[in-house]
Amino acid sequence: MLSEGELKDFAQGQSLYRVLQPWWDVTLRKIVCVPCQMTSDDFCGGFNRRGTTSGNATTEASFPLLPKSLYKLDLQQYAYVDAVCYEQQLHWFAKFFPYVVMLETLALVIISNLWFKYPRTSSRLMHFVSILHKCCDSPWTTRALSETVAEQGGAQPSMSVCSPDPQASSTSDYSSRRLMGTEFLSVLDKKEGEQAKAIFEKVKKLKVHVEDKDIIYHLYMRQIVTKIVFLLFTLAYIPYAASHILFDVDCVVDSQALMPFQPFRCVHSLATFFWLLSLVYTVLMVMYSLTCFYSFWWMMRNSLREYSFDPVREESSFSDIPDVKNDFAFILHLLDQYNPLFSKRFAVFLSEVSEKKLRQLNLNYMWPLEKLTQKVVRNAQDQIELHLMLLSGIPEAVFDIRELEVLKLQMIPDARLTQKLTQLGNLREIWLDHSPATVDLMALGFLSENLRILRMKFTEVEQAPWWVFSLRNLTELYLYGNMFNQDNTTFVNGLPKLKNLKVLFIKCSITAMPKVITNSIPSIQKLFVDNEGTQLSVLQSLKTMSQLTCLELLNCDLQRIPSHIFSLKNLQEIDLKGNNLKTIEEIISFQHLPKLSTLKLKYNSIAYIPVHVGVLGNLEQLHLGHNLISRVPAQLFLCSRLYMLDLSHNKLSAIPTEIKDLKRLQLLNVSSNNIDHLPEGLFQCKTLQSLLLGHNNLSVVPHQVSELTNLVVLDLRGNQLESLPAELEECHSLMPSGLLVEEGLLNSLPPSVKEGFQRLDKEYLGKMEAEGVGNALNCNPIICNKAGHGDTACGLIYSM
Repeated sequence: MLSEGELKDFAQGQSLYRVLQPWWDVTLRKIVCVPCQMTSDDFCGGFNRRGTTSGNATTEASFPLLPKSLYKLDLQQYAYVDAVCYEQQLHWFAKFFPYVVMLETLALVIISNLWFKYPRTSSRLMHFVSILHKCCDSPWTTRALSETVAEQGGAQPSMSVCSPDPQASSTSDYSSRRLMGTEFLSVLDKKEGEQAKAIFEKVKKLKVHVEDKDIIYHLYMRQIVTKIVFLLFTLAYIPYAASHILFDVDCVVDSQALMPFQPFRCVHSLATFFWLLSLVYTVLMVMYSLTCFYSFWWMMRNSLREYSFDPVREESSFSDIPDVKNDFAFILHLLDQYNPLFSKRFAVFLSEVSEKKLRQLNLNYMWPLEKLTQKVVRNAQDQIELHLMLLSGIPEAVFDIRELEVLKLQMIPDARLTQKLTQLGNLREIWLDHSPATVDLMALGFLSENLRILRMKFTEVEQAPWWVFSLRNLTELYLYGNMFNQDNTTFVNGLPKLKNLKVLFIKCSITAMPKVITNSIPSIQKLFVDNEGTQLSVLQSLKTMSQLTCLELLNCDLQRIPSHIFSLKNLQEIDLKGNNLKTIEEIISFQHLPKLSTLKLKYNSIAYIPVHVGVLGNLEQLHLGHNLISRVPAQLFLCSRLYMLDLSHNKLSAIPTEIKDLKRLQLLNVSSNNIDHLPEGLFQCKTLQSLLLGHNNLSVVPHQVSELTNLVVLDLRGNQLESLPAELEECHSLMPSGLLVEEGLLNSLPPSVKEGFQRLDKEYLGKMEAEGVGNALNCNPIICNKAGHGDTACGLIYSM
């Protein structure tokens, strides 16, 4: 049961419903019609009004309406008349005006947003927006812009935010500077640095992807033109169509079977409202048209497919920000219309200078001083050396290793020697292997005073640094790569600036000796040319290099000993390795070189040694290994000063007994031949220290080997020996580490001899520990080689 209050509220609600129902029924009807008196021209009569419409005719009339008593029709009949008159007599624009507005607005929205949905443009735009947000949010952007502020006018760096309001951003920067005072912006942590590095890579890929075409620009232009045409058509038609939005409408219903009247007077209840809305809609369309015309004028007036970062370059320290084109430029122009600050922050990630700074920062995190110290070694020349390879740059901690003497940089694309290099007071040698290093001014002054040796290797000669020619105290220069091609005359012509250059090594492919070397660098004393198998045919200019003491022409395909070197009176060493020499009859001319002491002719096709080799009385080293020599003339042993003789890898079957005349002989290498016995004269060479007889046909070692008391190295591997002579015990300098034989042969020695060897070996190792590893290694080349110090650091045997 309802309470009295609830009954009262219900009754009030029912009364309100009865009051509002007629009004509600009328408003739901799109048009309201009543019958009227038919005139002679089939129009309703009535009072003066703005106009009536029947079909396509409009007129003005004044006729009385029917008496009120004749209006009484059934409700369904009125509903029928309303529906018929609405469909047949009301103008279509008056009927569908809201839908027209909705459809036209929807069409404009579709046209305006097509480039956001079209796959070939939307992907680029969304990718750009995504990266732009990351650029603005990255701490590296804040750091880079803060450093720019610090560099301008000495102001302290400040925090910058990616604010859409330039004035707000400027206020924020100023407030931040006030708050920070003299406190400098903290460096990025490792994670933030890696994130910024990833953004750089994404920006590069985006630039390549978007800059190759201008599809966004053309699509944007087409949609503006389409909107302008659409708007012009709409603005031309709406005023005409709006004139058909009338309040009074005459209607004739031809249905006498249903009702007694044909003419009706109808009113369109929303006509006035629609007419006012059409006016407002027209005004809005005019305003929107003006914006489209402005966009069209902006695109036609400006070159939007090219974008210059000149203002950013002038305001920041990143002067290398590249200009962009096509769609990438167009997007940045649109971004400037929204907020130019975004472009400035985005430009940070287009700068290689900015990227290099970030890489350097990350590199310093990855390579602290403790980690670099673990890579420092002592090389074969007993120098403290650091070898860096495949890094993005040079860690700053490198310049804190004060004792560093040799710095090797290999495959480092952005090597930079800063002013901190001046801390390395002991630095004397630098290697640049595909590492185009840049040098600060103070560092260059330091290198000019202190650097003595420079080694450079570049596949692309353009990467070779030009600051090399400022090293006035440089004494040794090693060049790997085709530095002397015809397109590199600028680099070649800079060589004469090195007034103190003593040693020049060239490994390249040239057909003639560069005149800039032979005529313009008189200070060169040692010249090394490795021509990598290319024939070096023009050597006349060598005659002018009177100061040469060492000449190496390797792999030059000379085929004969060049006669132009016989006039170089100061030559002490000649190396003609790998030149396809078949004969060395010209060797007699070497008698005109009084200082010649070393002759190297390895890896050729020499079939015999001329008998007049004996005229080289001052010769101390002769290298004839890896040739086709089958016999040795006795005249060779007239070179009484020889202390090193290399005849390995030939076709020798015997060693002449005249070898006893070499009273100074210390090393004899006849390994890899066909020797089947050893002459007695060999054991009269009392100074012999290294005897290499490996890979021959020896079946026995004579007991006279005991006469070689200075023997340190004896190589007997690869022979047909069944045992070793016990007289080896009398070779007091020979220890197990210097006796190179198969393990089975070593066990064939008597136990007493083996115990003696072991005792000597222990004594030697004790001496090595007492005197230091370096000195001991120099004393014993075999141990040196086993220790992994390379051939160049060992004794005479391994220098061959």
